[in-house]
Amino acid sequence: MPVQEFFLVPEAAHDALVAAAYRRRGFHQDEMDAMVRLCREAARHGIRTHNAIKALHLDDLFGTPHGGCVPGAVIEKLPTRFPASQTWIAHRKLGPSVAYAAMDACIELAGQYGVGMVSVDEAWHYLWGGAYVLEAARRGVIGYTNCTAMLAEVVPFGGRRPTLGTNPHSWAFPTEAIAGFPILVDFATSSVAMGRVQQYAREGKALPPGTAVDRDGNETADPAQAAALLPFGAHKGYGLGLIDELFAGIIGGFLPTLRGRFSEGGETKRTTAFFFMAIHPEALSAGRHADGKGWSENLKVILGDILDGNDGSILPGALEARMAQRSASLGGLLFTVAELDAFDAVARGAGEVPWDRSGFRPIQVSVP
Repeated sequence: MPVQEFFLVPEAAHDALVAAAYRRRGFHQDEMDAMVRLCREAARHGIRTHNAIKALHLDDLFGTPHGGCVPGAVIEKLPTRFPASQTWIAHRKLGPSVAYAAMDACIELAGQYGVGMVSVDEAWHYLWGGAYVLEAARRGVIGYTNCTAMLAEVVPFGGRRPTLGTNPHSWAFPTEAIAGFPILVDFATSSVAMGRVQQYAREGKALPPGTAVDRDGNETADPAQAAALLPFGAHKGYGLGLIDELFAGIIGGFLPTLRGRFSEGGETKRTTAFFFMAIHPEALSAGRHADGKGWSENLKVILGDILDGNDGSILPGALEARMAQRSASLGGLLFTVAELDAFDAVARGAGEVPWDRSGFRPIQVSVP
C-alpha cells in the first residue's frame, strides 16, 4: 500500500473547532455534542469522506442557510401499536443528534424484545452510518442502519441521469471478543461516496474507472467534472440503493430528485429518511451450534474457516479498527495537509483562529 503523510491533531483542538463552527450556526448543546462525537469517531476510524469538513460542507449546501436543517428542532415520537418499533419525526433536527438517540432506543428495545427498530421521517443527513452501528456492536447487539442521501447523484443501472442517492447500508456485529474489533460492513451504494470525489479533488487525484459521469452522462476520471456517480457492481449496487428508497418511501420520504432542494421553496417534501435496527444475538440463536459451542465461539470457528488459506484477506472493519487503534496510541487524529487547509477555512468561518500547525507531528501512514 502507498504511504501518505498525515499530521497529528489533538482531539481537544478538533472538538473545540467543530463545536465552535456549529455554535456559530445556532445549534444547541445536544446537537453540537452529537456532531463533535460523530466527527471525532469518523476521524479516529480514518473515514475521511464523512468527517467535519464534509459535515460543514453539507450544511452550507443543504442545511441552515436554506432551512434544510433546523437548530434546536425537537424530535416528535409518534404513537405505535408495535412495542419493538418506534417512528419519529425529526423536524429537520441535526442528523447525528437524531441518529445516536435512535440507535440508543433500538438497543434498549432489543434488550427487552430481542429486536428494536426506529424509523425517522423529516430527517437531515446523519453522515457516517458506521458510527451508529459500531455503538450497537460495542454494547453487545447487531446494529443496522440505512438512509436516503440528501441529493440524487447516482445514475441507476443502465441509465444516464442521476435519480438515486448514494444511499448507504451499515452493519456491525458484536465480535470484539473473537476478532478483536466489531465486524463492520459499511458502504455507499454508489461506486464511491461523493465525499471521496471531493477528497480526490482536494488532493489532485484521478477517479478510478467506473466511478462517475460528467454532465453529458459520459464516464470521467476527473473529479472536477464528476456530475453524478455510478452504482457499484452494476445492477447489484443499483438494487441495494433502491432498497433505501423503498424504506424511505414507506417511512414518508418523497421524490429523490427533489430531495435536499430546500432553497427552491414550496411545500413539496424534500427531507431524507432514516432506518435503524438492533438485534440481540440471543434472539437469533437456535442454540444448536456445532460441538455444543455458543454463538460467539461458533462465529470464531466460522471466521477462521473463511480466512484459512486466504492470507491476503481481512475482515470488514479491520482497516477502520486499525486506524482507530493507531489514533488512540498516538493520542490524536490524523489529517492531511489538504484537510488542514480545509480546517483553516472552517476556523475563519467560525470566527476562530486557525490551528497553529507547528506542533502537529507528521506521521507516515500506509493507505489503501
